[in-house]
This record gives sequence, C-alpha cells and structure tokens, in this order.
Amino acid sequence: MSNKPSSRFDDLFSAARSTAQETSSESTTTKETKKSKSRDPDYVRTTIYLPKRLHQQLKVAAVQGDKDMSEIIEGLVDAWVQCEES
Repeated sequence: MSNKPSSRFDDLFSAARSTAQETSSESTTTKETKKSKSRDPDYVRTTIYLPKRLHQQLKVAAVQGDKDMSEIIEGLVDAWVQCEES
C-alpha cells in the first residue's frame, strides 16, 4: 500500500487514465500512420495573412468538409495557378 493520502479525485483520475490508454491503443491499431507535412520534404511552410472573417469561414469550411485548412488552400492555389497558365 502507498503512504500517499487518498484523494477524492483518485477514482476520476484512474478512469481518465484508463480511457486515455484504451483510446490511444485503439487509434494506433485502427488508423494508418499519416506523415506530417512538417516532416515531408515535398512541403514548405509559408505564412499568409487573411482577414479574420475569412479565416473563420475557412476554419468552418475545413471542419464541415473534414479537411485541413492547408488542403483547401493548396487546392485553391493549384486551381488558380493552372488557370493562370492557360
């Protein structure tokens, strides 16, 4: 037995740890490993400035479309470059 005094939150902490361990073990077995863009040599990090209103709309569109904001921007920039080359 531990000499540490019991906390009224011990059961809560134990339950949270158990849930977190179950979730992490499930996610590692069911999800495929996705390479981070920050570690992918085919990607370059850049900064853009957007009005707050447009940034919020982009975030909403990304969530609704289950996409990253960078995926949306990449697609739009690619389409614009293709159009400019035509």
